[in-house]
Amino acid sequence: MNSQYVNNVTDLTNPEKNVIYNMTHEEAVNLVRTGNVEAVRTIDGQFSLVSVEGKTIRMARSIGRPIRYFIAKRPAGPELVIAERIDVIYNYLKKEGLDHQFHPSYTRMAPAHYITKIELLGCPDPNPVYNRFFTPERNKFTGENPAKIGEKYIGTLYNEIKKWLLFRAKTGPIGVTFSAGIDSGSVFLLTYQALRELGESPSRLKAFTLSIDGDGADLLQARKFLESLNLGMFLEPVEVSFSSLNWKKAVKVVEDYKALDIQSATMNLSLLEGIRAKYPNWKYLIDGDGGDENLKDYPIEENPELTIRSVLNNLMLYHEGWGVESIKHSLTYSGGLSRGYMRSFATSDLSGFEGFSPYTLPNVIEISEGIPYIDMTNWDHEKLYELKGKIVSAGVKTVTGLEMPVFQKRRFQHGATSDRDFSRHFPVKEIDYRKEFLSSYE
Repeated sequence: MNSQYVNNVTDLTNPEKNVIYNMTHEEAVNLVRTGNVEAVRTIDGQFSLVSVEGKTIRMARSIGRPIRYFIAKRPAGPELVIAERIDVIYNYLKKEGLDHQFHPSYTRMAPAHYITKIELLGCPDPNPVYNRFFTPERNKFTGENPAKIGEKYIGTLYNEIKKWLLFRAKTGPIGVTFSAGIDSGSVFLLTYQALRELGESPSRLKAFTLSIDGDGADLLQARKFLESLNLGMFLEPVEVSFSSLNWKKAVKVVEDYKALDIQSATMNLSLLEGIRAKYPNWKYLIDGDGGDENLKDYPIEENPELTIRSVLNNLMLYHEGWGVESIKHSLTYSGGLSRGYMRSFATSDLSGFEGFSPYTLPNVIEISEGIPYIDMTNWDHEKLYELKGKIVSAGVKTVTGLEMPVFQKRRFQHGATSDRDFSRHFPVKEIDYRKEFLSSYE
């Protein structure tokens, strides 16, 4: 009789979705295995990586590649199941006859920018240990004006887009999910410039803008944006009916219940399904997700938990939430954009697209965290909101020579349809989204 204790790891993630520029997948995994945070920071790109060494498992991810895990109990020992989605874990457990152990709240999301270490020791297994591998220096650019900072910030973003075009999206058409806001507008113009600089035809590019029943302010804004630059030929409206909106489907796709993320995902899902219906073989999409988080451009007044001091005094608050050591950090969902990025990742992935959000990359975030926000705003909300337009437009002008139009901020989910249609489709209370999510596992 074999009495040796057994532990198993089942890795259901797909390494082919990683975009790593400076080493192989195996080399990146070996760096994670060392647990050396400086070494893991050298991995250039977006990734989710898993290393297994005996009973020690280490996971590391960037924002753009979510990763989840669950510890199941078998008679011979624990089994760690790792996947990108909760339902993938659940379906595996059902196949193995272990689903009686499952509840979605028992799953865990590895937080972005940390090495998450798990020791499979038995009953009970200890909590994960987190070691941060990405710690950008704050206030690095003290004394510099918005134009100079914009040159650094947008210059870095531009380099990331060029790398993606050179090493990932090498052929085929490229779609920008385009509301003509500061983030999607800058990504469109930089991608346009990069294609030209690399000797590629800009005709590979399209700006896809969602319109529900021909309504919504984004389409008007998109036309105004592109026509002002004589680039109107790149615009392709994606018009869908109000009846195609389905927040319940978005809940199941995103596997979360935060109202703002579900609203955004619902619109994004409708847009992507509209693109897929017109272009069955389209693969590459690029977007501006993460731009608001980088330059702290959310209405603080809409969140009673936040003050301008909490936003400006905490490292990457909008990216990571309150931090892995805080009471408010959710083990099931992580925090901030580390959690919320499922609104972009899951909708594009399950629609058959390969999405790319260059604003979420550590190299870009590193520049944005070096901005001396307090010195530049003196704790003034309005100055903070204005700062983003100044920095990004100045940077775009330096890189492309183009004067980027800057419009008043509007959330993506509010720009595709009328206020009336928005209000009659989406529930007001978070509990409705929670119930819909849990209904999949009742």
